[in-house]
Amino acid sequence: MENEIVAAAGDKFAGDPADPCTMVIFGASGDLTKRKLIPALYNLAKDNLLAREFALVGFARPEMTTEQFRDLCTEEIKQFATGRVDPDIWHWFVRRLYYVSGDFTDAAAFQRLKTTLGEADKEHGTRGNYFYYLATAPAFFATCINQLGDAGLVHEDNGLWRRIVIEKPFGRDYDSACALNVEIRKVLQERQIYRIDHYLGKETVQNILAFRFSNGIFEPVWNRNYIDHIQITAAETVGVEKRGGYYDTAGTLRDMLPNHLFQLVCLTAMEPPVSFDANVVRDEQAKILKALQPFSDRDVLTRTVRGQYGPSHGVSGYRQEPMVAPASRTETYAALKLYIDNWRWADVPFYVRTGKRMTNRVTEIVVQFKRAPFVLFRKTAVEKLEPNRLVLHLQPDEGISLTFGAKIPGPVVRLGGVDMAFNYADYFNVAPQTGYERLMYDCMLGDATLFQRSDMVEAAWHVVAPILNVWGALDPREFPNYPAGSWGPADADDLLTKDGRHWYNGPPLRAAAV
Repeated sequence: MENEIVAAAGDKFAGDPADPCTMVIFGASGDLTKRKLIPALYNLAKDNLLAREFALVGFARPEMTTEQFRDLCTEEIKQFATGRVDPDIWHWFVRRLYYVSGDFTDAAAFQRLKTTLGEADKEHGTRGNYFYYLATAPAFFATCINQLGDAGLVHEDNGLWRRIVIEKPFGRDYDSACALNVEIRKVLQERQIYRIDHYLGKETVQNILAFRFSNGIFEPVWNRNYIDHIQITAAETVGVEKRGGYYDTAGTLRDMLPNHLFQLVCLTAMEPPVSFDANVVRDEQAKILKALQPFSDRDVLTRTVRGQYGPSHGVSGYRQEPMVAPASRTETYAALKLYIDNWRWADVPFYVRTGKRMTNRVTEIVVQFKRAPFVLFRKTAVEKLEPNRLVLHLQPDEGISLTFGAKIPGPVVRLGGVDMAFNYADYFNVAPQTGYERLMYDCMLGDATLFQRSDMVEAAWHVVAPILNVWGALDPREFPNYPAGSWGPADADDLLTKDGRHWYNGPPLRAAAV
């Protein structure tokens, strides 16, 4: 019966089931597990991408039996599943769940984990292949890895594999990231380490390489000769919610730039790899990070902007959020003007911004092309030519749009803007996803293409380091400096207007028709 369920569940995707394995989630009682990881694993089971020989062990502090953990997951999936839950598939899945209660610093708990893994191997035929997901506070990353090493749970032999997925943030600055890399490489090989960035699980992010390198109409113009500038925006309408304690020690720059946004810069700017081999792709991404023009102290003052949202229309300001210091200097907004010192992108600015409590929830990459010469239209009603704009929409509606000029019908030569838009929900009959499905599936397959390597992490922090140093040394002026619900501080607008440009604040793609 079980084999029939798994075999019948995967009509939507062409792909082989992952290797037999057991997944261990450290921090299994947390929000990430119930909101993203369990729903993503269920989706993989539904799409026949989980091995029939699969099991999952939750590891967390709360006292709980395996049966209680199964019951809890059964209740939570009703709330957080991305679609209807098939009771037969869930029954197959939930019978593979186990639970170990313990502290991350307790060696005895890891021995209990080892025993449970052996039981799962025997019961489900998972063959001793394990991957561990560290859904914990960053302070426990090295602790968990060292405990796994001491328990003999990361050693690979006789063809079995052991991998570890590490959530962000990986370090809080350049020195701590380097130190963490050194610490965990005492226990693990680099090929065993999967530093996850859930942004890279989004379809449009994955589609950037396919879009760039499979279309002959775009690749020839993807360079400084034709592109005026590129904007990358990751805006959120929410505040820090219940994360004030963490956020007030981190801030937007640490939280978003070295991982999410720099990864988008890499995918947008990288050279074509010779293959989709993981290290070949990541070699090209690393080249972009290493080519990012370093910031001098003066550059930080002229090419970066920080902001903090204040109260507006009944919405609390950042300093009024729970667990935030009443005179906090932490930024909730950051904007940078980046340059990439290579032949393709010389002198093309990359404007990057991200913030909390902004006007719209939107993540997008805007490629603005250079204007065409105006000479042909001097004796017409056309006053100026608008630049062509390509927008890669990442969220909330995933898709791609292109704006270009066309003649307005009539006897007078006038131009109007025309939009061509592609929305994933309209063109492909795919079920909603969490964004973690592809990443966990790739980890089970041993494909590290969408995961960061140690040199990439260190290169990203190296770019951010001087900004952190200057911002840490100088008190921010006029915090809070943008009202909740706006597009950010005025200084961020000036970052572009002094270059004769402006931020693109266009609407997101329309919602798909139901």
